[in-house]
Amino acid sequence: QVQLVESGGGLVAAGGSLRLSCAASGRILSINVMGWYRQDPGKQRELVATITSGGSTNYADSVKGRFTISRDNAKNTVYLQMDSLKPEDTAVYYCNLAHAFGNNYWGQGTQVTVSS
Repeated sequence: QVQLVESGGGLVAAGGSLRLSCAASGRILSINVMGWYRQDPGKQRELVATITSGGSTNYADSVKGRFTISRDNAKNTVYLQMDSLKPEDTAVYYCNLAHAFGNNYWGQGTQVTVSS
């Protein structure tokens, strides 16, 4: 159906930046919502940011002002620019694409580790 491949994770010091990318392929409908979620070990997955195909964005309160989500519809790619990273941002970050009527797809996840 739809495949999502994330890249850009890694190890960074507190205060640093990372840029995550997620490339989608397959049966992608033009109207969709893409987003980023994260999950720490032993904790539930939480929303980080979403962006619609029209460009409307939504952010978790914990990342507002520090993270920026964007997308390139021509490339079927979504990005997450993460600035001013904190140790509490450490998690596995997952890309998500959602269609209407229950179609929902996930990437494999990419590890982000922020050291003090």
